[in-house]
Amino acid sequence: MKSVSAIADEIIRREGGFVNDGDDPGGATKFGVTLGTLRRLKMDLTGDKKINISDVRAMTRARAADIYIRDYFERPMIGLLPDVLHASVFDMYVNAGANAVEILQRLLRDMGQSITVDGIIGPQTVGAAELAHAAAPRHLADAYGIARRNYYYRRGDLRVRSRKFACRRDGGKGGWIIRAEEFISPRYHLSDDEHRRRVATWG
Repeated sequence: MKSVSAIADEIIRREGGFVNDGDDPGGATKFGVTLGTLRRLKMDLTGDKKINISDVRAMTRARAADIYIRDYFERPMIGLLPDVLHASVFDMYVNAGANAVEILQRLLRDMGQSITVDGIIGPQTVGAAELAHAAAPRHLADAYGIARRNYYYRRGDLRVRSRKFACRRDGGKGGWIIRAEEFISPRYHLSDDEHRRRVATWG
């Protein structure tokens, strides 16, 4: 299995450099770290006693990796989950916060586990994930990746301004869908036609 540091480096690669897209609810980001995150962590990177977009621009890859490992892997206790889930749940936690855990918990409920959907990894969720992995060791990671992909499509269903992240202007798969499918076995990837049918009502 990949190390947590290697997974963090891959997340930074996916997130890219400085972006300030008005349609992104997260606002300005660099390497995926948002202004909101810097303010929550009280990180004044420029030393001017203000935390603003200049601090986002000052973010470095190394600092982003430290934030991700500490606050998006260790703090939510993703490491307690079966190894096969680490990369995808970690990546999704960076992208969508506690929704990453709620997606897993709903999946585990669909697989017959009786657990609470609260976005928190505790003994109940860990135990359910271990049971699900024991029952379907070759399928749990794919099932979670598919659940991620469905989450992104639902975001597009509900919020018009989010659709461009799931579907390109030419109708092809957008960044969110491509990102989710990095964690899904190729045999479960949607074809271009299947994707286009899924987003056909978006106009």
